[in-house]
Amino acid sequence: MTDKELNSFIARGREVLQIEERGLAAVREGLGDDFASAVEALAYCKGRVIITGLGKSGLVGRKIAATLSSTGTPSFFLHPVEGAHGDLGMVRKEDIIIAISNSGETDELNALLPAIKSFETRIISLTANPESTMGRLSDIVVQVKVPCEACSHGLAPTASTTATLAIGDAIAVCLMDYNHFDSKDFKKFHPGGALGRRLTKCVSEMMHRDNIPCAEEGSRLSEALTILNDGGLGLVALVDGQNRLTGVITDGDVRRMVCKGKFNPDSPASQFMIQSPMRASADMSAALALDIMEDKQITVLPVIDDGGYVVGMVHLHDLLGKGHLKFSENHKGC
Repeated sequence: MTDKELNSFIARGREVLQIEERGLAAVREGLGDDFASAVEALAYCKGRVIITGLGKSGLVGRKIAATLSSTGTPSFFLHPVEGAHGDLGMVRKEDIIIAISNSGETDELNALLPAIKSFETRIISLTANPESTMGRLSDIVVQVKVPCEACSHGLAPTASTTATLAIGDAIAVCLMDYNHFDSKDFKKFHPGGALGRRLTKCVSEMMHRDNIPCAEEGSRLSEALTILNDGGLGLVALVDGQNRLTGVITDGDVRRMVCKGKFNPDSPASQFMIQSPMRASADMSAALALDIMEDKQITVLPVIDDGGYVVGMVHLHDLLGKGHLKFSENHKGC
């Protein structure tokens, strides 16, 4: 291919992404009470959430069902054709159906919905057309309407399926928040996943042991901040003469000092340290360390042994597996 042809692909790709961005923006701006009502109904659902749809909508539905299930909302996908041939026996009154169709006029789906309504099962529809057959058969309609598809002919589901997928994610995250779904729950539902496996490990397997950013509590603030900067973790541990933890100074502490006009580089570092800071032990589970970080809204913990001696540090990114943090080779830790 010529450079001109390759460049045209790049330009067209960017155009498609721009169209899909506009679609997401339109759906975001149109989100309102119907979305809130749908999330409320799902939050109080005593049964399962059953997703149904045909074709590309069905593929999006499978992903939404998988996301809901993995984040604490029991859910599965029901193929509308299979539902009409016996699988409808899986549906119970206490369940909620989420039906997906951009046009709202998918024959196979609309043929199934009256039977579902006869069970007194509530139906939520995701569609661009609330006045469609599917919309009229539904208890709640969440409009997912994009200005246009990214396809040149406006026929292939592109921007519309992206927007529907995003609405599914929005529903799942709202339910996670409502149910206080946290890292321990995530580990329970993802025992074989990469994050689940990491959270079963001990802090000792993930913590930084070398070049730990420590400074003596009697050192000048400027000296402690040099170590803080070189350490690259956003925290410097202050220790006594025997290397026992007495406090910490974080990047945030420095910002607050400056904003309050209290910054004096010649002052003792101990004057500005957080005393009795949160800490982790080497045998603590990564899941518990992550809970502490989330609860206290901090990103790094000093790791101490039974005697209070600093033996390492663990960063949020270490727990989540987002890559290794680098230290200055010239830094001399404690």
